[in-house]
Amino acid sequence: MSTNITPSITIFLIFLGLIRFDSFPGLEAATGTLASVPGVYVLGDSLVDAGNNNYLEISISKANYPHNGVDFPRSIATGRFCNGKNAADAIAEKFGLPLPPPYLSLKGIFKEKERKAAALTGVNFASGGAGIFNGSDQQLRQSIPLSYQVNNWLAIHKELTSQLEPSEAQIHLSKSLFFVVIGSNDIFDYFGSFKLRQKTNPQQYTQSMADKLKEQLKRLHDTGARRFLIIGVAQIGCTPGQRAENSMHECDQEANAWASLYNEALVKMLQQFKKELGSSMIYSYFDNFKSVHDIVTNPARYGFADVTSACCGTGELNAELPCLLVSNLCSDRTKYLFWDRYGHPTEAAARTIVDLMLSDDSQYSSPLTLTQLVSS
Repeated sequence: MSTNITPSITIFLIFLGLIRFDSFPGLEAATGTLASVPGVYVLGDSLVDAGNNNYLEISISKANYPHNGVDFPRSIATGRFCNGKNAADAIAEKFGLPLPPPYLSLKGIFKEKERKAAALTGVNFASGGAGIFNGSDQQLRQSIPLSYQVNNWLAIHKELTSQLEPSEAQIHLSKSLFFVVIGSNDIFDYFGSFKLRQKTNPQQYTQSMADKLKEQLKRLHDTGARRFLIIGVAQIGCTPGQRAENSMHECDQEANAWASLYNEALVKMLQQFKKELGSSMIYSYFDNFKSVHDIVTNPARYGFADVTSACCGTGELNAELPCLLVSNLCSDRTKYLFWDRYGHPTEAAARTIVDLMLSDDSQYSSPLTLTQLVSS
């Protein structure tokens, strides 16, 4: 993270790679009939947080204020770091499911009905500022790290299995999608910590990130999860905030290099994980780094007019301050890649990247596209 004070928003892993349906061959798959998915369970950071941080009393890593949510139904600032819906919402809608509610919104004796229903169709455990490691954000109660998110999943798993027969629960879990988007905050923790950089080199640190993620994926698998959609870290050095730090508005190549190192370790880990578990686990890895590179290199091809500035903010590249009620707001959010200085995507960007995940074009997905994953 760029700082520990604004953890949730540093996760500009950017769900970009975006395109229009009529721009590229293979996108027809995204609009056709999809295989049935009974539930979507989301773990990660602010790219997919649906409002869990709203319930962290002392956290300042929140987005429950305007202009956030300006394009969400009834213009509600739900806690999503976006002008509208995020990628997790878009995926749920693709499969005809309700938007996965934030887990913390389901707690309490008066939420039993909502909790039981959501346990079957999907829950969002993601938290802005979260990392794979239990970092300083967790200690300061600014976010919910991945291991704690998996703990919360165990509570929902108990709720789910109490409603279904064992064989029904097994089928439900095996066909559901577990969507994991995390890693950039850990890289920024390393980037900003002299102590961490003295203790370990970038290769060792990013490998330890992949190893720790594997532990949490194994915990999910042990409960019956079988289908995983894993998103790599994007070009985090190309966000508006990073560009605004230099007069030429260039990307921070060091940050990008570390993201690339982690992605390499992640790909190898997933391949090994699959080898260990065999047919009991299938996955799609989405190369978000390449997608960001492509959209930044050729924005017109993907239908975007601005891939360097924030839609909501102030100052140089609209990136000197976070998105606030008093910030400048772009008039056409569909033309902007980035919502804010931290590189969160606009709703248009998030929706297009999901279409790309579902596309038959496999240049960004391996070993399966999302469509193939849910159809296997």
